[in-house]
Amino acid sequence: MKKRFNPIKDKSSEIINYLMASPDMPDDEALRFKLRLSIEEVVENVVRYAYDGGIGWLEVSTQLDNDSLVLTVELRDAGVPFNPLEQPDPDTTLAAEEREVGGLGIYLCKQLMDSISYRYENGNNVLTMTKMIWK
Repeated sequence: MKKRFNPIKDKSSEIINYLMASPDMPDDEALRFKLRLSIEEVVENVVRYAYDGGIGWLEVSTQLDNDSLVLTVELRDAGVPFNPLEQPDPDTTLAAEEREVGGLGIYLCKQLMDSISYRYENGNNVLTMTKMIWK
């Protein structure tokens, strides 16, 4: 399932709901919760930071590999090149008020998903997340 949203300004909820409505999504509520949190984080980051003023496009897709039961969620945009995986993980041993601002969302994604990768390809940011799905 694939769709391009253009422009993306004020469309976070629509994009997230589109992905969560994919027939590739599992029925298991615990898995859906983890997937939704991760999807919300990455979509919000693209909508807020990829383009000046949110005027740009975001292509999202899901794909389920039925043989290995792996769900892949991919986001592609032509915004400012940015690899969120290069950001240091927050020190979660510190109290919230002692931590630096930012980085907690992508850290959460790393904990909830089985893999996350980033590449810059043909002028596009491409973020790919995978999660093993047990039926």
